[in-house]
Amino acid sequence: MSLLKRLEQGQGQNAREAEAPATVKLQEMRVRRQAPSPGSRDGYPDLKTRIQHKLIAELDPSMDVTQVAKVRATIEEMFESILIEDSIVLSRNEKQRLFEQIVAEILGLGPLEPLLADASITEVMCNGPHNIYLERAGKIERTGAAFEDDDHLMRIIDRIVAPLGRRIDESSPMVDARLPDGSRVNAVIPPVSLVGPVLTIRKFSRVPLTVQDLINFGTLTPEAIEFLRACVVAKLNIVISGGTGSGKTTLLNVLSGYIPNDERIITIENAAELQLRQEHVVTLESRPPNIEGRGEIDIRDLVINSLRMRPDRIVVGECRGREALDMLQAMNTGHDGSLTTLHSNSPRDTLARLETMVLMAGMDLPVRAIREQVASAIDLIVHEERMSDGTRKVVSITEIQGMEGDIITMSDIFVFEQTGLEDGRVIGRLRPTGLRPRFISRIQAAGIMLPPAIFGIGKRS
Repeated sequence: MSLLKRLEQGQGQNAREAEAPATVKLQEMRVRRQAPSPGSRDGYPDLKTRIQHKLIAELDPSMDVTQVAKVRATIEEMFESILIEDSIVLSRNEKQRLFEQIVAEILGLGPLEPLLADASITEVMCNGPHNIYLERAGKIERTGAAFEDDDHLMRIIDRIVAPLGRRIDESSPMVDARLPDGSRVNAVIPPVSLVGPVLTIRKFSRVPLTVQDLINFGTLTPEAIEFLRACVVAKLNIVISGGTGSGKTTLLNVLSGYIPNDERIITIENAAELQLRQEHVVTLESRPPNIEGRGEIDIRDLVINSLRMRPDRIVVGECRGREALDMLQAMNTGHDGSLTTLHSNSPRDTLARLETMVLMAGMDLPVRAIREQVASAIDLIVHEERMSDGTRKVVSITEIQGMEGDIITMSDIFVFEQTGLEDGRVIGRLRPTGLRPRFISRIQAAGIMLPPAIFGIGKRS
C-alpha cells in the first residue's frame, strides 16, 4: 500500500484546504508569539493538527510504509524543520510527546498506541470516540485518551481491517480482525451501534505466556500441567471450554506447544490468533463475503478442506456453529489429538452446546446418535472460569467416559476447590479427585508413565 493511500485513510487534507488563508496566517502569527504547550487543552490540538497536515503534504507519496524505521526517521527530520520554520519553541519532553503522537497518527493507531504499548493492559474498549476504557489486572478503568470525533475513530478502524482484506461499512457494520501481533479486534459501527463506532481490542502478550506463567498466575498446578502434557502427546482429543475472557485461547496456545515438532499441524481460525512455535504449521483463516455477498469461506469449509491436507493434528480456534459436526467426524476418523475451544458454563453444558451446534449443520440426526458421536470423539474437557477477582483459573479437568443409556458419562480428574477470599483475591487450588482416567492405558502406550501422586493417589493433601 502506498504511503499516499495510507495517509489518505489516516487523515486527508480537507481540513487544511478548508481553512481561509487569513485565518492560517493569523494562527501562525500567534504561534510565533508563543507556542502553546502540549499540556494546554486550548492550543495543543490546533498545533498538532497543523504540523500533522504539513507533514502529510510534504511527505513523498511513494514511500514504503512497511519500512517503519526509515519512514519514522524521515518524519522526524521534517518535523524538526517545521518547528524551526514556524519558530515553534517546545521543551524536550513536549517535543518528544508531540512527535510520538503525530507518528502514531500517521503510521499507527493514534491515541491507542500508548495503551497497546503498555504490557499491563489486557483489553482496550472504545465506546465511541470519547469514552475509552481499558482492562488491567482483571479490572476495568476509564482512560483520559480520546479520539477527535467519529471520523477519526473510523479511520483507525479502517486502518486495522483494510490490510486484512476485510471491510466495514453500513452494509456490513460488524467485523472481526486482528493486529499484526495477533491481538483480537472487533468493531461495530452505526447503524448497529447507537453510540458511534465501537472498537474492542483484546491484547495478546508480545511474549507468549508459558507454562510457568500459568502456574505462577494460579491458573493451573504443576500436576495438572504434567497430566495435560501427557494427554496432548498421547493424541487425546481435548476441548477447552469456558466463558468469554476466561483464557481459552491462551491455554490452547500453551497446550499446542506440547505437540511434537515432527507432526503436521493445521490451525483453523476466524481471525488468526494462535502462536504455535512448531516448524510444520499451516494456518488457515476464514473469509467473510465480499461486497456482493459472495466468496465467503467459513470455519466448516476450512475443517472439511483440512482433512485433504494430510494433517497429523487439527487445531480449531473456536467451534461456534455447524463446523462442530465436521470436527467430531474428523476426531472419529483417525485424526486423533485434535484441539478446540468452545464457549460454555460447565463441562456438562459443553456437551449440550456441542449437540446444539451439530444440529445447526442441518442434519436431522437423533439426539442419541449425536451423543454417541460426542462420547466417541472427545476424551477430555478442560473448563476455565474468570473468577470474581478477575483471575482466570482452570476449575475442572473432566474425562468423557462413554454412554450409559442416553446419557454421556463424565468423571472429574481435577477440580478447583476455593478455600476463601483474601483482600478480594480468590484463594484455592486445582486438586486431583483421586480417580485415574480410563484412557490412562493410551498415555502409557505413548511411553509416558504418570506417577500415581499426580492423581492424588497415595498422597496426603
